[in-house]
Amino acid sequence: MSLQPDAILDASGLNCPEPVMMLHNKVRDLPAGGLLKVIATDPSTKRDIPKFCMFLGHELVEQGEDGGTYLYWIRKKAD
Repeated sequence: MSLQPDAILDASGLNCPEPVMMLHNKVRDLPAGGLLKVIATDPSTKRDIPKFCMFLGHELVEQGEDGGTYLYWIRKKAD
């Protein structure tokens, strides 16, 4: 499946809580239904980003790991 994001957040090299703080700001700028790709290297994002999505009602469309890099595709909830 090839997902084309509307925006990309590269949080590589940042540690908790910075990736989620940046994610919160980036999602705010997306239009409703927009797709955001997040790139992170902090393993805690495997726990934090799904919780973020569930708590705020965004859809975690896909997540994966590629050699220590964690990838997430998040669809912003409709307003």
